[in-house]
Amino acid sequence: MTEYLYLDGACGISGDMTVAALLDLGADAEKLDKVLKSLHLDGFDYHISRKNSYSICGCDFDVRLHHHEHCHEEEYHEHHHHEHRHLSDVYEIIDRGEMTDGARQLAKKIFLIVAEAESKAHGCPPDEVHFHEVGAVDSIVDIISAAVLFDDLKIKNVVVDGLNDGRGFVNCQHGSLPVPVPAVVNIAEKYDIALRPMPVDGEMVTPTGIAIAAALMTTDKLPTAYKIVKSGIGLGKRDFGHANFLRAMIIQDKTDEKQMYVVETNIDDSTAEELGLAMEKLSEAGAADVHFEPCFMKKNRPAYILRVIVSVDLLEKIEDTIFRNTSTIGLRKYKVERTCMERENFCVNLPEGKVDVKKCRLGNIIRYKPEYESIKALSASSGRPFREISDAACRLAKKEK
Repeated sequence: MTEYLYLDGACGISGDMTVAALLDLGADAEKLDKVLKSLHLDGFDYHISRKNSYSICGCDFDVRLHHHEHCHEEEYHEHHHHEHRHLSDVYEIIDRGEMTDGARQLAKKIFLIVAEAESKAHGCPPDEVHFHEVGAVDSIVDIISAAVLFDDLKIKNVVVDGLNDGRGFVNCQHGSLPVPVPAVVNIAEKYDIALRPMPVDGEMVTPTGIAIAAALMTTDKLPTAYKIVKSGIGLGKRDFGHANFLRAMIIQDKTDEKQMYVVETNIDDSTAEELGLAMEKLSEAGAADVHFEPCFMKKNRPAYILRVIVSVDLLEKIEDTIFRNTSTIGLRKYKVERTCMERENFCVNLPEGKVDVKKCRLGNIIRYKPEYESIKALSASSGRPFREISDAACRLAKKEK
C-alpha cells in the first residue's frame, strides 16, 4: 500500500509553516535540536510551541534573531556582511551540520532551487545571488530543519496538488513586489506547481515554502481515495483574516485495486512482428486482456487499435510496456465497470488423465469450461480428438460438481 506525505496548500506555504507541520506529524524534535546546535550559527534561537490561528490549534516554529542594537559601526558591517551570503557560504554551513546524507542533500537541493529562481529574477548566475531574505539566518534554519525532519519521517512519495496564493504587493529587500513574487513564479513554472489565486491581500506562498514543496514533490495528484494515517498542523505568522496553517498528512492510497481500466492506442507504423511481441509482453506484465482491432487512420493507412484491459495497480506498468514495445506516442485510458461470473477451478479424472476445469457461475447460470492446455495435452498423448475429450470432461464436471 503506497504511503504519501500530502502537503495541503489551502493556506499557501512558508518555511516555518512546513517545519511546524512536520514536527506536529511527529518528526523528531530532539534530532533537529542536535543538528541546529551543530551548525554553530550565532545570532538566533528558536521556540516550538502550541498556538492558535483563528481558533485552530497547531504547532508554531519560531526562529528568533538577536539584534545588536548598540553595536559599533564595524560590527554592524561585519554582521551585515554575514546577512548577505552566497550559495557556497550556505553550503558550507550545511556541510558542517551533523545530519544524515539524505538531509544534507535535500537541504542543498532546496537552496539550489531558491538560488536558481532568484538568479533568474535578478539576471545573475546562481552562485552570485546575494541571499538577502533566504541567506538570512531564519531561512537557513527553516530549510535545514525542513530537510532534517522530512528525512526523519522516511516517506518517499509527496503530493503537492497546488498552492493557494494571495494578491497585491509585498515589501521586501527589493522594494515593493507583486504577489506572487518573481522567485515564486519562477519555481512554480520550472517545477510545474499549480498556483491558485485567492481574494486575499498578501503573500501566502513564500520562495522558501515553494522551494521546499518543489524539492519534495513526487506527484501533483492525490489518490482517488485515501486513508489519513496522521495529520499535522503548522501555523503561519501572517494574518490573512482567516485561519492560516499548513496541513501535512501521512496518507495511504485506498484506491480500489480491482478498478479496471481500458488502455488503447491507434498504431499505423509498427510491424506485425512488433505488435505480436507487444501482445506477448503485455500478457506477461499482467494485462487481463489484450486484443487488436483493424482500423483505418489518416492518409487511408490500414492500422490497428491496441486495446488492453488492466487493473489500476498495474496501470503504470502496462503503459510503460506499451511505450517500450510499440511505436505509439500517446495513449487513451478510461475506467470501466465489469460484470464477471464467479470462477472456481478443479480437476476431473478421465481415463486418459487429469483435466483442469473452470466452473463459472452468475446467479443461476452455470458453465463448465475445460482448460485448453489440459485438453490439448491429453489429445496429443491419447490420440483422441480435442472435441471428444473436451465434451467428456464437461459431462464428468457436471456430474461431480
